[in-house]
Amino acid sequence: MTSARQSTLRATNLALVARTVCAAALPPSRADVAAATSMTRATASRLVDELVAGGVLAETEPAAAGRGRPATPLVPGSRFAALGLQVNAGYLAVRVIDLRGEVVGEAQEQDDFVGSDPEATLGRLARLCRRVLGDLPRPVTLTGAGLALPGLVAAETGTLLRAPNLGWSDVRPEPLLRDAVPDGLDLLVDNEAALAARTVAETAPGRPGAVSDFVYLSGEIGIGGAAVLGGRVMSGRHGWAGEIGHVTADPNGPRCRCGSTGCLETYAGRTALLAAAGLSSPAELAARATEGDARALAAIGTAARALGVALAGVVNVLDIPTVVLGGHLAHLADLLRDDLEEQLRTRVLSARWTPPKIEAAQPIPAPGATGAAFRALSTLLADPVRWLG
Repeated sequence: MTSARQSTLRATNLALVARTVCAAALPPSRADVAAATSMTRATASRLVDELVAGGVLAETEPAAAGRGRPATPLVPGSRFAALGLQVNAGYLAVRVIDLRGEVVGEAQEQDDFVGSDPEATLGRLARLCRRVLGDLPRPVTLTGAGLALPGLVAAETGTLLRAPNLGWSDVRPEPLLRDAVPDGLDLLVDNEAALAARTVAETAPGRPGAVSDFVYLSGEIGIGGAAVLGGRVMSGRHGWAGEIGHVTADPNGPRCRCGSTGCLETYAGRTALLAAAGLSSPAELAARATEGDARALAAIGTAARALGVALAGVVNVLDIPTVVLGGHLAHLADLLRDDLEEQLRTRVLSARWTPPKIEAAQPIPAPGATGAAFRALSTLLADPVRWLG
């Protein structure tokens, strides 16, 4: 029993040290780690040495100092990485990201996948994945793999139940990607917006972002969403929470691909917005609206009102007053912000005391694939001992 307790304590402390270094804004020393974890310096140093030897952490050159021996800064290692995949209505993406948050390899293929055949599309993704993994510029040890899909995913089986904007239902991606994902890696399948939200909650694996509590909107052909509390995505009972794009903004509104009417994405999704403005790209829409084009401004105004109605309900229910806009909505954030914040001030009960804020997500290529890799690497930080052998 004593040996088992010691083994468990060692594993817990190794994970704590690894997370402490990865979360640090500046590279900490061994003494900094000891102070942050309330360990003795000898214990912290011994655990750091073990993690450095295993490649989970790495030492960098100490900065020039005055008297005395300078402390050696610690950073996440570059040996371990994870594989992130994404199927979007407009592209396929593969990203390999290491524990430092650096992209080791990536590729995208642009195409229209609305109404595509799942087997053929996932076959293309598998070929893209094999190409990326075969062309990596340096060797890495993959600790996990994840796939981001725009729809409802049954987490326990990895089944995509429904993706209205792809036209897919009841698809199990894992068998179709088995030959592309390296042996020994489980493929974790999740909703694209939930995974993309991780790139706001974390700026790199294990490193917290500027906001920890927020509602995230993923602006693509439609709109995905996620609620994040304490840096963790709120998944709900079945993992289906966050479908803000299918919150009703007007029950008498246009029919949505999901079968309902007046869903938020029928007003603020990229396809709907561009059609209303008679334009072909979010950049063109932003430019025309900035120039005062009446049709562009009307489309943005309609989207802001629909967003205000839908998001007010979300904020009133969840008490999360920060909204982060991603995708095409991030490009339009400056144009949406004033009307949207005014809508929320009017409709959110607590706005008098905590006015809702609208922020734009930083542009990241294939945020769903990036978040999938971040999620896979979180398992390494939770249990690094299995990778030290």
